[in-house]
Amino acid sequence: MISAKVAPWKRDRVGELAEIINSDGVVGIVDIGGVPAGNMLNMRSDLRGKLTMTMAKKTLIKLAWEQSGRSLDELDTLFDNAAQPAIVHSNALNSFELFSELEKTRQGRAAKEGELAPLDIVVEKGPTSFGPGPIVGEFNAVGIPAKIDKGMVAIQKTSTVVNQGDAISADLGIMLAKLDIFPIEIGLILTGAIEDGFLFPASSLYLDFKKFESDIIQATSGAFNLACNVAWLSSTTMPTLLSKASGEALSVAIEAGVTNETTMPLFISRANARVLALAGQLDSSALDEELSTALGAAVAASESVAVSSTEAESEAEESAAEEEEEEEEEAEFGGLGDLFG
Repeated sequence: MISAKVAPWKRDRVGELAEIINSDGVVGIVDIGGVPAGNMLNMRSDLRGKLTMTMAKKTLIKLAWEQSGRSLDELDTLFDNAAQPAIVHSNALNSFELFSELEKTRQGRAAKEGELAPLDIVVEKGPTSFGPGPIVGEFNAVGIPAKIDKGMVAIQKTSTVVNQGDAISADLGIMLAKLDIFPIEIGLILTGAIEDGFLFPASSLYLDFKKFESDIIQATSGAFNLACNVAWLSSTTMPTLLSKASGEALSVAIEAGVTNETTMPLFISRANARVLALAGQLDSSALDEELSTALGAAVAASESVAVSSTEAESEAEESAAEEEEEEEEEAEFGGLGDLFG
């Protein structure tokens, strides 16, 4: 509770914060540490209409949290790694959407003297946009190997100039910025959110949307296959089940010799093929005119396919032969050239 000696404005401020914390929708804590004022204004402008952000000291937020009746353990979790916390609230976004929107504010800035490298800082080998001048010495002075190559400054080799966790010098921060390397990440970093009484740490709010989409497609396909295999009748499975049943019924009818308007064309086609195969084994004098014509047409079609195949093989062989002749001619020319060398 707030002491009676607390300034009235602080009491009012805590009440305002408690009202926000108890509002419907999603409430979360963001870390705004290290974000310059200009960047902050742009970020808030981009998010206007989607959420509100209220800045206050940790002690006031803690008092408001306690006054709102929420668990301080939740707040400790949300305060974890938050150098400069602020309260965010949204009625328009759920927790996952809030996280996604705030992730878009992440950006890099130039390193200041003494700041620790969040990751290994690597400078890649290759050309730069700088012309010859004192900048070559400036690069080398901070451990970035540079030289003049084809009239421009070039980095000689890929180098790790600062290891993760090490302090960055002022001069190195300046030279990295000249190479468009901004290692210090800033943004409205969500540490966690509370929605419908449930606490979501930031680690549980990240969604790989491509993998999520792939998982949904795979799960849907698996569910559909299972439903078809167990003959689960629905508007989705019925077309597939009917098609499968129709195909199986046709196969059974053919094997059982059932004659109807569907199977008769198949029986006739099969019988015709067998007649032609048998006729091909008989002497031509034993065949009538109609059968001879049908057999001739079948033979002609077969020969046409065979000729096409043979022509294709011949063209391939001729092409290979021409290539061999060209190689031989080139070899002979080389030999004559040697005679006059």
